[in-house]
Amino acid sequence: MSDHPDEIRWTKLDRDLSRISRAELAASYAARPLVAPGLALAFIVLTGFAAALFFGQTTGGLVVIAAAIFGAYMAMNIGANDVANNMGPAVGANALSMGTAICIAALAESAGALLAGGEVVETIAKNIVDPTAMQDAQVFIWAMLAALISSALWVNFATLIRAPVSTTHSVVGGVMGAGVAAAGLAAVNWPMMGAIAASWVIAPLLGGVIAAALLALIKARIQDRDDKIAAARVWVPMLVAVMAGAFAAYLAVKGLQRVVRVELGTALLIGLLTGGLAWRLTVPWVRRKSTGMENRTRSLKDLFGLPLVVAATLLSFAHGANDVANVVGPVAAIVHTSQFGAFAAQVPVPGWVIAIGAFGISFGLFLFGPRLIRMVGTQITKLNPMRAFCVALSTAITVLLASWQGLPVSSTHIAVGGVFGVGFYREWHAQYRQRRSLPVQRIASEERRHRKLVRRSHFMTIIAAWVVTVPATALLSAVLFTGLMAFM
Repeated sequence: MSDHPDEIRWTKLDRDLSRISRAELAASYAARPLVAPGLALAFIVLTGFAAALFFGQTTGGLVVIAAAIFGAYMAMNIGANDVANNMGPAVGANALSMGTAICIAALAESAGALLAGGEVVETIAKNIVDPTAMQDAQVFIWAMLAALISSALWVNFATLIRAPVSTTHSVVGGVMGAGVAAAGLAAVNWPMMGAIAASWVIAPLLGGVIAAALLALIKARIQDRDDKIAAARVWVPMLVAVMAGAFAAYLAVKGLQRVVRVELGTALLIGLLTGGLAWRLTVPWVRRKSTGMENRTRSLKDLFGLPLVVAATLLSFAHGANDVANVVGPVAAIVHTSQFGAFAAQVPVPGWVIAIGAFGISFGLFLFGPRLIRMVGTQITKLNPMRAFCVALSTAITVLLASWQGLPVSSTHIAVGGVFGVGFYREWHAQYRQRRSLPVQRIASEERRHRKLVRRSHFMTIIAAWVVTVPATALLSAVLFTGLMAFM
């Protein structure tokens, strides 16, 4: 090795530059987790700045600015948490890549919110609290603001612990807590709260049972047949027709209030006609797609890929149309009351409020959605296109049945319940086949745990989050309302 001073100097310089490059790489990895929160904060700040620019000098301008800021925060949390239930099964089944799923969901959610998000909404979510029981309009404003903040904070916390929760129930809990703090227990519509509490149990159970039944049907009528391709040519078009009809009726009932008011009977007729048309179109498509396929179960997955993508897209559109009310409802109520000095049973929703909800949901999905999408799609149980299709179809059918009965349900609970239903059915079916093929034998508890096809840790976390949602948001909202009244 040469001891020339210039060579020693260049060697030291190369070594120092290498250290600097490694330090820069480490810094980039360390800063990466801060990018998404930074962009989210920028979106919230820009929303507040735009609201200040247009409403800063108007009556109640500061309240409108605060409502816009927390509305944007809530919308991003909905995108981060709720949308995972629509796209998670499709991603887990490898029918869509993560990037494609996020793009499709963002477009469908925005379209649903902007096209069918509702021109008029109820000022109190699900008629939980009677606004006339409150002292004056100012008290009503602080109650709605406390409900909006508390529900957004809870959904944010649930996203951090990877628990898909109902944003609808979060808003309901927030409204209830603020209403109790403002006007007492008598102001709460307890029969409606009882119906919502019943939906905690009924909705996910029904979604799980329907998803499991659909998977059992596919196994019995297609997978277990000697000629699987011939069976698929009969049953896949029928299942797609049911899916198309269910979604058409679901969208007519839940997602198109802004365009046209549709009664349930008319919606069912629309669903029937749409299902018939889908069947006619799907029969030749399945025949072409299945030509030359091997007669095995793995080949059948290709026949469910496209219907699954369509189902996930329609779920996202309906979700954007329906759940954007969780943002625009409280914000529109605050804006209307602050500007006119009085609350109303229903209020028109300004276009800029719907825009905050639509773009906030999409922005939250882009920045934080992959965490919950992976959890729902891959970490609860293993999904393939057939199982994921059963989850999507059960969600649409269950919501349609609940709408028929007038039961307030959460699509989040139903979709996740469908994933659990598919997983538990697979466990039961595997044990049933083993009992039939092998003599009864004792299995160690450790081995029994390894054979479970549903992760019990995720199951317990999600169930606990569902049960706690309304009490937690109610308590937090009551505390926030008390603080707002003390300082304002």
